[in-house]
This record gives sequence, C-alpha cells and structure tokens, in this order.
Amino acid sequence: MRMALLGPPGSGKGTQAARICQTFTLTHLSSGDILRAERDSGSPTGLEIKEYMNSGKLVPDELTIRLIRGRIAALDKGFVLDGFPRTLPQAESLSLMLLELHRPLELVINFAVASDKLARRFEGRRMCSNAKCAAGYHVESLPPKQAGICDKCAAELIIRADDKPEVVQQRIATYNKSTAPLIEYYRQMGNFKTIDAAGSIDDVTKMVLEKIRRHFAD
Repeated sequence: MRMALLGPPGSGKGTQAARICQTFTLTHLSSGDILRAERDSGSPTGLEIKEYMNSGKLVPDELTIRLIRGRIAALDKGFVLDGFPRTLPQAESLSLMLLELHRPLELVINFAVASDKLARRFEGRRMCSNAKCAAGYHVESLPPKQAGICDKCAAELIIRADDKPEVVQQRIATYNKSTAPLIEYYRQMGNFKTIDAAGSIDDVTKMVLEKIRRHFAD
C-alpha cells in the first residue's frame, strides 16, 4: 500500500497516519519529521535545512523531494505520506519521482474539516516540550493522564507557536488557497477519496480504515 494524506492543519492527518501504519504495517513518512531529523543530524543537507528554518524561509521543494525520495527508496514495504504534497507543483514533482522509483501512489485520502471547527481544535492542542519525544495531545479528545505532563517522558506539555490563534488563521487561509488545485489534480488521476474528519478520532479512524480496505479489495 502506498498512500498520501491531504487535509488542512488540525484535520488529524498525523494521528490517522500513525493508526493506518500500525494497522497495515506501513511506514509513516511525515515531511516535517523528515526535515527536522535531517536538520538535527548535522549533515551538510541538515545544515542547509537549518539555515532555511532559522531564517523563517520555506525549505525548497527540490530539497524536500530529495529527502523523501531517499526514504522511500530505502523502504521494503508500503508507506503513508503525511504533510506532503501541499501545493500543485509539489504534487507534480512527487508523482514524477515516484514513477521513477516505480512506486506510484495507490490512494490519496483528503481529510475535510470546516475552518471554524479547525480553529476550535487548535485551542486544545498540546505538544511535549522534549524535542526527542514531541508527542502530541489534545485537552479534550486526547488528554494526557496527568494534566500538562507527557505520558511518555514526563516532560511539560506546551502550546506550539504554530497553534496560537493568529498563526492558526493564517495557516488555514494559506492551506485553503493552495489546496483546491491539489485536490482536483488527484481527483482527475483517480484513486482519490474524501473523509469527513470532523468527528471523533476513533470515528474517523473507523471510516478511514473501512475506505482503505474497500479500495484495496476492489
């Protein structure tokens, strides 16, 4: 199985990607995690990424594609792409790269959530302050056992800068502007499904797994 998950920030892609990978024994490929891991590795590419991030600039698509290509080429099983592509040029570059590797996407799932519901979700998001852990929580839908403390490493939970209200509104607006052509691109290519991701985490998981099983059973 080779899949990509689309959806605005806060739609639950990361959580559902992890559950999909656990259910079907796939590799979770988060573009953000890949970039951060390379940045922290101290490699020449990592230092280049660090410069972009420290200056507040976006990491060039070519560099991101190169890193993702390396990860996919080394895999001996399927994968779920989470957080990439985000724009039409990225989708086109990704398709070309995967064709070169003879590993085209077999399914693209779009997580749809209304903007007002997304904003409310961000209000409760928390993240482990330990960079090596970085576990995610939500005060309502996925609370830690002890308020403000990470279940995995006992570090303090924090609100990410990206989750502050003014930043959230900008992120949602940016996504809405770039996502329409991306969704149409994959819809025309086929193997495209949309999920109403406004429900609970468990309800969305049930719908996602059902759609995946039906798709690959056909």
